[in-house]
Amino acid sequence: MESFPIIHTNLWDAVIAVPLVVIFTEILKKFTSIRKPFVPLIANVIGLIISIFFAHRTNLFAGIFMGIFYGNAAVGMYASLMTQWRAYRESKD
Repeated sequence: MESFPIIHTNLWDAVIAVPLVVIFTEILKKFTSIRKPFVPLIANVIGLIISIFFAHRTNLFAGIFMGIFYGNAAVGMYASLMTQWRAYRESKD
């Protein structure tokens, strides 16, 4: 018996799940009044829901681990894109 499950990352993780978390988080930000400090928490909850119920339904440990990965990767991707966009807009001035 293995002490830790083997977690395989694939194309689903990088190309579909993380952008889905960003999109759902942005939709929630648009239609509700979520304060900025709670946005990463919301992204992690969405990542956990996607991972546990869709991506890794057969393994709870993998679902929790990858769900937190999805949420944190989405927050990092969003922060990186916004930093790049702001730098680009400031360079035009």
